[in-house]
Formats: sequence, C-alpha cells, structure tokens
Amino acid sequence: MPRVLVVDDEPIVRDVVARYLNRDGHTVLEAGDGETARALLEREQPELVVLDVMLPGTDGLELMRWIRARGDLPVILLTARGDESDRIVGLELGADDYITKPFSPRELAARVRTVLRRALQINRPTETLEFGEVRLDAGNREATSGNARLRLTAKEFDLLWFLASNPNHVFSREQLMERVWGYAAALDTGTLTVHVRRVREKIEPDPSRPRHIETVWGSGYRFRP
Repeated sequence: MPRVLVVDDEPIVRDVVARYLNRDGHTVLEAGDGETARALLEREQPELVVLDVMLPGTDGLELMRWIRARGDLPVILLTARGDESDRIVGLELGADDYITKPFSPRELAARVRTVLRRALQINRPTETLEFGEVRLDAGNREATSGNARLRLTAKEFDLLWFLASNPNHVFSREQLMERVWGYAAALDTGTLTVHVRRVREKIEPDPSRPRHIETVWGSGYRFRP
C-alpha cells in the first residue's frame, strides 16, 4: 500500500486527512513539525507527502527545498487561502499540487490518488522521445540533455512528456490541466504557468525565447520538436 506522510501542526487536520486516506488503502504517517517529518522521510521513504506550509520551526517551504534537494518525491502543499506567494514559491520549488485551507478532505484524497497514479506509473510505457539534445525515457521517468540528467519533478516530466508526445498540437490551458493534473476546474491555471516556466528553464537554450514549448497567445501552448 502506498505510504503518505501528512505534515501539519494541527492534530485534528492530520486525523481527518488520515481517515480519508486510510479509506483509499493508504498507509498514513504523521508529523507535526518539520524535524519530525525529516526523520520520517529518511526512515520510512513514503511515496507522497501532504505538507502544510505553516509549520513551527522548519516551515513547509524550507522542508520542500530539503525534499527537492534529495529527489522527486511527489508533494501536495496545504496553504492558507489568500497566501498566493506561498503557493507560487511552493510550485517553483517543485510541488506537484496545492490545496488551500479550509479544504474538503474528499478533494484532497482525490488529489492524492491522481498524483500517486501519475507518479508511481504502475503500467510504465517503455517509449522514449527525443528532440534536440533532450531525451525522455518514460520507463525510467528520466530526462537527459546530452550526457547530463535533467532534474524534472514528477509533474514537470508528465507535462513535458504529454506535450512532446503531441507535437505541433495547440492545447488550451484547461485541456493541459485536465490531461496532466486530472482536473481542470479545481486548479487555477497559474499552476500550469509556473510549471511551463520551470520546464522551459531546464530544456530551452534560451528560456526567454523558447524553441520547444511555444505560447500560442489566446489559445494555450504548442510543442515544437
């Protein structure tokens, strides 16, 4: 069963989230602060983290940096409603998703299912895609440029793979949210904007003048191989 680490300093929030995730068959680990979370991450190696931004001591964004420095573990951030800056910083640090407090536990459970389904890739394809010097390996979920490995988060890889798999096709922001995140209406498209920018920074020779991920003004995005 997938293990999910829930990091929140409010015991009632952890309890409610745990009950809903347990119903989906997840094993839930709990931490009330960043240091406890770090210890659990190193010892238990969960498959996903639900992480509150506002934590005592080591806050959620600092812990997010620590997680990303060590790999591509999927992370869903919990942020206070209206704290747009925290959400943007979290996404730029590589969070796969976010949900604002107060939130529906049922919606959070659905987000966990979606992120895990995409990240775990139970039926992994064995295909590869190449464009320019970039090579994508879906089986190993790895991206390389020349001999260098590109550090893409799980969601960044999913976005790039989907676009590169459908070259020259224009997708609206809503279509990309639906295809890559699994729910178009639940997230604002600022999430997509942040991820597109991060992917461009990693694959484009000049991100300010992208050759591969092209903005089609008024429509969405198109991938040029």
